[in-house]
Parts: sequence; C-alpha cells; structure tokens
Amino acid sequence: MMTLSPLRINQERLRQNFQSLAQIGATTNGGVTRLALSMDDLEARAWFANTVEEAGLMVRDDEVANLSGVLLSRTPHAKTLLIGSHLDTVVNGGKYDGAVGVLCALECLRTIKEAGIALPVHLEAVNFTDEEGTWISLLGSRGIVGKLPLKQLYMKSNGAFQAALVRAGIELEGFIRAKRDPNTLLAYLELHIEQGARLEREHVPIGIVQNIVGRSNFVLTYRGKSGHSGTTEYQDRRDALQGAAQFVIGAHQHIRQRYENAIVNCGQLEVVNGAYNLIPSHVIMGFECRHTDPSVLQQLESDLLQWAEACAEAHRLTVSVQQNERMEAAVMDARIQQIVMDICDQSDLRFLPLVSYAGHDAQMLSQITPSAMIFIPCQAGISHNPQEFAKWEDVVTGANVLLQTILQIALHGLDER
Repeated sequence: MMTLSPLRINQERLRQNFQSLAQIGATTNGGVTRLALSMDDLEARAWFANTVEEAGLMVRDDEVANLSGVLLSRTPHAKTLLIGSHLDTVVNGGKYDGAVGVLCALECLRTIKEAGIALPVHLEAVNFTDEEGTWISLLGSRGIVGKLPLKQLYMKSNGAFQAALVRAGIELEGFIRAKRDPNTLLAYLELHIEQGARLEREHVPIGIVQNIVGRSNFVLTYRGKSGHSGTTEYQDRRDALQGAAQFVIGAHQHIRQRYENAIVNCGQLEVVNGAYNLIPSHVIMGFECRHTDPSVLQQLESDLLQWAEACAEAHRLTVSVQQNERMEAAVMDARIQQIVMDICDQSDLRFLPLVSYAGHDAQMLSQITPSAMIFIPCQAGISHNPQEFAKWEDVVTGANVLLQTILQIALHGLDER
C-alpha cells in the first residue's frame, strides 16, 4: 500500500500566479484572449519564463516553441516526467482552460524543490504551443511526438502564420528537431478542468480520464444550379442549400441515434453568392464527428459520407469531400489511473472515471509515453467562454492530487505495477 507524503502546494502563491496570468490578454467581459504566438501569448510566455527563473528552476524551450520549467534530478541521464498543459486560449475564452494545468504543474515543482526532495527523475512543467489550434491544433505536443502535419504547416507558412513565427523567433524548418526520444520520458500528466458538467452534477472533486475521444473534421461542398427563386419551377431546382440542410438535420437525428456516445457537429456553413431571391448554387460546410472507439469512428465517418451523397442525389446536386484532420482516440495509462485512484482513496476524495470528449495534449503524448489526465469540476460545464469558472478549493484539491501523483511516479516508477 502506498504512503502519501504530507506535502501540500502553496495555494496562496498558486492563486497569485493565476490572477497575474489572467490579466494577460484579459477581455472587458471577464474572459481572456491569448491566441497562440500572438503578442498576448508571447507576454504570457515571458511571464511564465520569469516565474520559472524566480523559482530557481531551469527554463527550457524547443524548436516548436514549447516552453518549460525544469527541476533537474541529481542523476544527469535520468528520465523526464512531463507535467503540463497550455497557456494559449480561444478568442474571448476562459481563465482556467489549460492555464490551471500549467500553473499547478509549476507549483508542484516549486513545492518539491522547496521541500528539498531529491528525485531520481527530472520534472518538467511544460506549456505546449497552440493547443487550441489557432494555427495547427496540438502543435507543440505534435512536435514532441514527431507527428507534425508538415504539408499543412507549409501550406500555412505564408502570410499571418509566417509573421507569427517571426514574432515568436522560431523557424518552420526547425520544427522537426522538437521530437523527443521516447526513451528519455517516464510519463506525462495533465491537470485540466473537465469542460463538462459530470463532476459538478455528481458533486465529485476529481475525474480520472480513461479515454480521450478521436475526431475527424471534413469540409463538404454541395454544388447545384443558381436561378431566380420566383420563376424557377420546384421540379427544376437544384438547390445546394436544401441538400446541405438535409445533411445537417439527418446527421443529428439519424446518425447519432445509431451510434451510442457519438458526437456530430456542423459548425460552419457558407452560402456562396447567396441572396433572398436567388437559389443557392453551392454551399460549403464544415462538420466533425467524434468517438472514443477507433473502429466505431471509422464506421461513423463512412456512414456520414454516404449520407452526404444521399442528400446530394435527393436534390440533384454534386458533393465533394475534403478531410482536414483526423485525430485518433487515445487510451490513458491504466497504471497511472490506479495511482490516482489510490491517492483519492487515501485522501478520502471521491473520484469518477471519465471519458474526455475534448482533445488534449495528453492525446498526442500517449503515443510515445504513458499518459494520464486528472479533471476538476467547472461550473455548469462551461468552457471556451468568459463564464468559465472553477471553485478555488477544487483547483487546490486537483493540484495536491497532481503533486502526490508526481511523487508516487517519480519515486516508485510504473514498471512494477
């Protein structure tokens, strides 16, 4: 049976850091905008680097602009336990998404250092670049794993993206060198708000993530024929918007009913040359689907694309399909999950095993090292929104569970479990 350390994080220092960071990119309605590689993001990075140095930790960055604070082991060639998340946000997002994970990771390292605990592994609190996808989703963690979509990167390398790279002082040609040797890593841990309401609804302070959902993004283009809305007979119409609308309704009503726990969403729709008295000639729409089972996700994709063809045929249209991104589902490490469960049991904390229906850096890191996520409740499940909120006692509880998890893995490893 494991023995827990009496060590606890400095919650007042953590709160002060949280409040300082929340001012960077603050919006007038209480939210935060720190788009990856923007001036606000660079200011947050500078603040993070300064805070790392003030803590007596080593600052580390890499070719894809991941930024870390490192507590070195006395063993030079020790493996590294990564802990972190991201400081970038969506437009007018919340203060907690990502930031809590980075700040709690840093606070755990400071607490361990101040306690004088010598560990046989390096600890690294990492802020990953562009988790939110301003340019490429999960860019920083993809770089570490060596799964950068180079074709997509070079397609974006002109204009705004190139300016952002120059602003950050990084070169696209160097991205490939960010890849880490899996043999140098012990594991990866990430603390995050749930971005859902399950923990709050059940009055449970800790969620232990079992799986992270896989997802696919597509663009459909329906093409028909333009015409006068008043004079074109119905039997002669080839209305692209009708085909697109049928697809959206059917995807929600029929596809989701046939797949348990499937997520389908259509969030972009552009009617080209649209007017109130003009039959739409073509419509461009973006949609995504999500599932935790890779085989089910593949079948879901197939059924959705067949439905897209059926909608086109029903309205005498053509439809073209472009897949923009596919992210495989990820399974979190069972050994680390058990460690967190044991810590919760010994601390008299209720926990709930959960599936994450949002993507996270742990999804990428799990491809090269044992990975796990700890969720804390967020009010009403609201995220990517100025109203995003987590009770401070839940943040502190999550940080202390993270601290104990770090100590257990660093001191006792995973192989014997």
